[in-house]
Amino acid sequence: MVTDTPWPARTDLAWLLAHLVERLPHARKAVLLGSDGLPRAVHGMDAEDADQLAALAAGLHALARTAGTRLPDAGGRVRQITVRLDSGLLIVTAAGQTAALAVLADPEADAAALGHEMALLVRSVRASLAIPLRQGARG
Repeated sequence: MVTDTPWPARTDLAWLLAHLVERLPHARKAVLLGSDGLPRAVHGMDAEDADQLAALAAGLHALARTAGTRLPDAGGRVRQITVRLDSGLLIVTAAGQTAALAVLADPEADAAALGHEMALLVRSVRASLAIPLRQGARG
């Protein structure tokens, strides 16, 4: 996938992801992505893996947003998506209207604790995580 963001993506924010992954038990990788599915900051993976995870997380986030607007009694903004796999855990947290934060962790990870820490990170640095829309793009 060709991106508009030079690799490594937004290294000025990569330290936030590194700090999150390094201090949480069983967390392995993280990516901050735009609603366009492009990685903006990455920790723990190469460019190809970051592109794949960002695209997957953007798709999950978009699907959850649609569910939130279409399903009766389930409405509202998407806050977090948790996917449990045999090989691990994927958590995607909204990071404003144009961004999301995705973290991959080992199966032993405490999903509630990881999700909570991700939400705290997003809340504390929301302005830094905001990603401007590209020209001609829609959120």
